[in-house]
Amino acid sequence: MSQSGNTLLQRNRDPYLRIKILIGIVLSGVFLFPIIWMIFVSVKPEDMSITDPLNWFLPPYTLSNYASVMAESDVLLWLFNSAFVGFATTIITLIVTSLAAFAISKIKFRFRRSIFLFFLAGMMVPGEATIIPLFEIVKSMNLLDSYTALILPMTASPIGVIILKSFFDGVPDELMESAKIDGCSHWRLYWNIVLPLAKPALGAIAIFTFIGSWNNFLWPFLAIVSEELYTLPIGIPSFNSTYSTTYMLPMTVNAIASLPVIIAFLIFEKQIVKGVSFTGIKG
Repeated sequence: MSQSGNTLLQRNRDPYLRIKILIGIVLSGVFLFPIIWMIFVSVKPEDMSITDPLNWFLPPYTLSNYASVMAESDVLLWLFNSAFVGFATTIITLIVTSLAAFAISKIKFRFRRSIFLFFLAGMMVPGEATIIPLFEIVKSMNLLDSYTALILPMTASPIGVIILKSFFDGVPDELMESAKIDGCSHWRLYWNIVLPLAKPALGAIAIFTFIGSWNNFLWPFLAIVSEELYTLPIGIPSFNSTYSTTYMLPMTVNAIASLPVIIAFLIFEKQIVKGVSFTGIKG
């Protein structure tokens, strides 16, 4: 490469690149340290006393805590309940929000703008403000203490409708009209044309809906009484309350609960990053 080319590369090089990399490494360490500490604590003997913080990371290690947690708690059942509720909530949310957004964006009917304003207004209402009326509605329908109570109320997603509506608005009307001339019904327009084009938006909504369901504590705490319906955010505090004087078993059950999410993040890292950037742009 010529000298002028090297000079041009040096000029275009970010002078703060090393500082940015250093800041990124430090922030990564700050976020990763609690996870690393949790894993080390989960493999320490249960009756071991720790006098020096450094001893948390030094031998001896044991996996007996995991066997104890499996025997003394229903963590696997909580995992199943969280996964089932999360997947069901995500699927229903995608169906409902995409249909609503398609109707508002591509089907001409009276008051559709007013309906869209209702969705916008729904974003300004804090979720906690709707807890009491939502509880009364679910109670009047005799749905409390059931999977339906955990899933159905959480499928309402105004932000999902708004994101998809803005995405569907970008689909050319000429394409829709051409498909109608070829005999496509509204359902075929939705299923065969619009929905495949909206995969990035659907992926973003799916990711954040599932994460929101997985981490939801307040609504399951109010709607569920039976222990066999506990999700992880409800089951883990109930387990930890019996081991308030030790760290090992509570950290073990937290490690078991966190493992599926960590694995999912490693697998879908690119999709999650795209989802964050997509919702940031479209929202």
